[in-house]
Amino acid sequence: MDFTKIKAAAEQYEQDMTKFLRDLVRIPGESCEEKGHIDRIAEEMRKVGFDKVEIDPMGNVLGYMGTGSTLIAYDAHIDNVGIGNRSNWEFDPYEGYETETEIGGRGTSDQLGGLVSSVYGAKIMKDFGLLSDKYTVLVTGTVQEEDCDGLCWQYIINEDKVKPEFVVITEPTDGHIYRGQRGRMEIRVEVQGVSCHGSAPERGDNAIYKMGDILQEVRALNDKLLDNAFLGKGTLAVSEIFFTSPSRCAVADMCAISIDRRLTDGETYESALQEIRNLPTVQKYQAEVSMYKYDRPSYTGLVYPTDCYFPTWVIPSDHPATKAMVESYQGMYGEPVVDKWTFSTNGVSIMGRFGIPCIGFGPGKEAQAHAPNERTWKEDLVKCAAVYAAMPTLYCK
Repeated sequence: MDFTKIKAAAEQYEQDMTKFLRDLVRIPGESCEEKGHIDRIAEEMRKVGFDKVEIDPMGNVLGYMGTGSTLIAYDAHIDNVGIGNRSNWEFDPYEGYETETEIGGRGTSDQLGGLVSSVYGAKIMKDFGLLSDKYTVLVTGTVQEEDCDGLCWQYIINEDKVKPEFVVITEPTDGHIYRGQRGRMEIRVEVQGVSCHGSAPERGDNAIYKMGDILQEVRALNDKLLDNAFLGKGTLAVSEIFFTSPSRCAVADMCAISIDRRLTDGETYESALQEIRNLPTVQKYQAEVSMYKYDRPSYTGLVYPTDCYFPTWVIPSDHPATKAMVESYQGMYGEPVVDKWTFSTNGVSIMGRFGIPCIGFGPGKEAQAHAPNERTWKEDLVKCAAVYAAMPTLYCK
């Protein structure tokens, strides 16, 4: 394999990748509103020579290159979060900007850049005749990840009947190779009370006071959660609070909280729910502890309900996919750092639910995700396209 030529080809496509990414930034594409992104991606895939481009009933775009027996996938979710408080942005998040080294705009790091590098990585494979009869490359632009990580791949595997041998997750990795992440789940705790007039609170049973007691124990539980040498510690954070009351002059008759629970290796949704159910005040007040469900329609109108549980996953450091990624990187850019994500990715379904190996490498930085003034770096787009192009041949050798 001529790594020098592959690296040079990726550098030659820098302007094409920059234009493609800037085009995508200009199209708003929050979860369940991604049609504009999908159509633009399908257009680019056809333009650069993909052999087959499909859009499935959920709205994911699947582009195939090659005809070999081993299917190797590159996944990028193409939905964005919103822009938040516009006053925190120093530039128009949907126009973005470009300098000699950077591209700014919503979605540049999280994670439209990964899709762009994947498309051009596949083009380089075709340009250099790297596509052998041993493998086919699949590049997916997937929807609804920001709303519900991995739901798209539940659909692709269960309904599209597509099952790759392994998947490259192209979320931002700060220039490193990532081989795992903590999982997560979304928990609701609800406690009941009895309302009464606020002038005589002793006549009722205040649900907010009950939840106040529960919150102290939930907060203390975070310090007692399982730790893992590679992935780090399980955590929980109370993210929302709700109540019902007849009026501001009445005692609350219901109070509920949402908990963002991060799961390290060895933790499951059953164990996480049971830890909260075992809290003394949860039992004292007979609070209901449950897991949220997601059933929001995709932009095509399809509803594919699932539990809000996103399992932990880790691929071994000596797995063939890990070794192929490391070898591809070494061939062009030296010795990589192999680490893990802080946040969650579609790997929660691909490997977490279905056991299909995942390895991570993507342009941009984790800290840019969901932040104002989001940006990515042109050299990252180039580097990832080059590494993606060389990896399948090294895996199948």
